[in-house]
Amino acid sequence: MTLQQLNYVITISEAGSLNKAAERLFVAQPSLTSAIRELEKEIGITIFNRTGRGVTLTAEGAAFLPYARQVYGQYLNLLDVYGKQGARRQQFAVSTQHYSFAVKAFVEMARSFDVAEYEFAIRETRTKAVLEDVASSRSEIGILYLNDFNRKALHKLMQASNLVFTHLIDCRAYVYLWREHPLAQSKSITFEELAPYPCLSFEQGDDSSFYFAEELLSTSEYPRIIKCCDRATVLNLMVGLNAYTVCSSIICEELNGNGGDYIAIPYAADETNAAGTMEIGYITRKSSILSPAGARYIDEMKKYLAACDPALTIGQPDD
Repeated sequence: MTLQQLNYVITISEAGSLNKAAERLFVAQPSLTSAIRELEKEIGITIFNRTGRGVTLTAEGAAFLPYARQVYGQYLNLLDVYGKQGARRQQFAVSTQHYSFAVKAFVEMARSFDVAEYEFAIRETRTKAVLEDVASSRSEIGILYLNDFNRKALHKLMQASNLVFTHLIDCRAYVYLWREHPLAQSKSITFEELAPYPCLSFEQGDDSSFYFAEELLSTSEYPRIIKCCDRATVLNLMVGLNAYTVCSSIICEELNGNGGDYIAIPYAADETNAAGTMEIGYITRKSSILSPAGARYIDEMKKYLAACDPALTIGQPDD
């Protein structure tokens, strides 16, 4: 098994076609096909199904791909540190629940890289996709939260996918809404007071689960609820419908459009709707070595979170 063969597998899986993969790799298709067949023979599995429409991963191939990505990714990271400078583009990807602070850290990380070329990606996506992206090494880092309700279920999924969660910060629950909202002058807001207004929730797909919800109070019986797919839509609905969401309040106003148009008010829990603590952290594959961009990204997140208003959080990020 060679690093070149691993690169071939990764490229073919992304291209979905031997022809397209051969073009990207600048190799002849017969040579590419031969290399894959030799690898399949060596490891005793069939990695790809070959059809007239292209190639798809077999079940065994899908299990093999994350390991191939991890090994080849670590090789590229070694080149960053010990290879000739400029030998390759800096590469980094992060998948995250819908957090503006995660985007802010990404911006600062990208600004810090004075390189001729790089290939960075940030994916604001569903909770399950965050887990899957990191498990498959599509993304190096994933950002999500745990609380008393979802912790056991998500830890079980992370353990099964060879992932580890690292704590960043603990947060209190806040109601996030438009500054002209009827409740905007409240010192705190109860669940009962929110009943007349629509609750905004990020859509989690057909396989949605309470455990995948990005919002606190996901098990509460909301009389009105609207599913959304992105933060911009959430902000527009707050203005248009006096809608709200329950979140951590760690919100980067710089990246949220007219930041001064939105406010966060402490949520007042009751016996039926206790929000609890929101623990935000990041996930990585076990035993993985962070790329320079990945390490810088985490540093930027810690820097931003450490500067947050102490009234919004509980404790400070761990080192």
